[in-house]
Amino acid sequence: MKRTSSVSILAATVALVTAAPVRAQTSVENLRCDFSDLPGAIWWGTESRMPIERLAAYAAPVFWHSPDEPELEGKSGADVPVPEVLPLETADGPVVYYQLKEIQTGGASLGTVWTRDTEDPGKSIIDLSGGGLLRLDFYAYYSDEAGLGAHKHDIEPVEFKIAIARSDGPSLQEAGYGGRCRERHYVILVTRVSGKAHGIEWFWNVLEVDEETKFPMYLFVEEGKHALATDKNSDGYFTPSYDVNVRVNDAWGVRDIIRSGGLFSGGYDAWMTKVRNPEDRVFPPLPDDSPLLPEGLERQSHYEGETAVYELRPLPPASAVKAWDEEQASIEEDPHPLYPFVADKEVEGWPEIHELQTWNQVEDWVSSGALKRSLSIALYADGDVGFSWMFPFFIVKNLHVGMSGGYILHRMYLTWGDTDSFGWQLLYTSSASRWVDPYFSAGAEWQENFVSDDGTVEDRTDFVLETGLKFRAQIGSSPLKFLSFLTDFWGFRAGIKNYGFFDIDRLTYVLEVGAGSF
Repeated sequence: MKRTSSVSILAATVALVTAAPVRAQTSVENLRCDFSDLPGAIWWGTESRMPIERLAAYAAPVFWHSPDEPELEGKSGADVPVPEVLPLETADGPVVYYQLKEIQTGGASLGTVWTRDTEDPGKSIIDLSGGGLLRLDFYAYYSDEAGLGAHKHDIEPVEFKIAIARSDGPSLQEAGYGGRCRERHYVILVTRVSGKAHGIEWFWNVLEVDEETKFPMYLFVEEGKHALATDKNSDGYFTPSYDVNVRVNDAWGVRDIIRSGGLFSGGYDAWMTKVRNPEDRVFPPLPDDSPLLPEGLERQSHYEGETAVYELRPLPPASAVKAWDEEQASIEEDPHPLYPFVADKEVEGWPEIHELQTWNQVEDWVSSGALKRSLSIALYADGDVGFSWMFPFFIVKNLHVGMSGGYILHRMYLTWGDTDSFGWQLLYTSSASRWVDPYFSAGAEWQENFVSDDGTVEDRTDFVLETGLKFRAQIGSSPLKFLSFLTDFWGFRAGIKNYGFFDIDRLTYVLEVGAGSF
């Protein structure tokens, strides 16, 4: 079997329901119809219609807490009480919520791919023969945060991107997994998992699923702050570039030390994550026919009767949460509203349903959450004053340097003063979100009316080389949060610029302050 990934299969799903069926091959494999070796496969079967509560149960992850998580209240094993039920509801144990945010259908009628049950959204039916691409979110609720910026109520999301393939369709055939079943089977596979750490997309812990990824997906829960990070091989150790393989330098990781109130360094370091104990896991309620049970859970010695299993529920509507808030306001003198934490995650009347019509739509869906772009603009001073701006190397797409995890971008600036100048540079930076990063840039500067040492006035072109530090601050939780409509980050740059290549004939300081990650 050739090596492949669920992403390569996803790339072919634009035609998954419109292509003519391919005749199954006659072989012994037809008798087993097994997709357990397909990366990301969490279910396969002949049913073409499935309640969303069941589909969510097949995909549901394991939550793995720090042994010092304050919300554990000293409990472990089957007594683990978190994630918690939302306070407007009741439960006897842990609860995790889900919401099907989006369906991208490949050809079925938009009206038939989803049959909504208004009384119980979990009973709503999805037509697997028409649902090509799905976005399914899970939410873990904690009544309190601890540490830097702590507040009441904390809802942490993780997004699963899911493709539905057909055993006789082109996507599995092209990937080498066709011809296994006499009867048409539908295959549900996860292509990407994104822990949406601290609500900032640059910080997301994103894992593109490959042949080494194990399901059910294990998620680290950050101590006190509860940001979620993926554990690709379920070993309890967070390994950047393995457990997270998209924007590795910017990925938040799992920083259990943030509970103490400090960040210590701009990027993630291994010592920030505490060793996980098996008894601090909370397992999903996998259906009895889940293909993940023998390989994913029963092999865990602490699963049967000794580990907590959470209940899955649909995310309640924000309107119900708002009504609960209003009721609490009539009881408490200083209530803490829950509504904003649910409202910014809700897709009202979920899911959104779209029809895939072009290859660009598929590419946009695939890259969403993985290809992050940012325009930066700043006040610029190098002796004269002006402004600078930066944009991705490929204009609409960043140039990511795989070996180092950094980025190469275009940087331009204009200044006015005794000399009018325009500069263009290529700039390298280690990340786009750490609070401090070195940078290095090189390019050319064109100057009008430059006055040389002998008093000669001339137009001049110079090679310029610059290096320094970029400081960033996430302003969403600061008194300046009203500026976040422009960008999540504002920053300050301090550098030294030299003119000339081998012979340096002039040095100047460079100072910038402005908006943007870069």
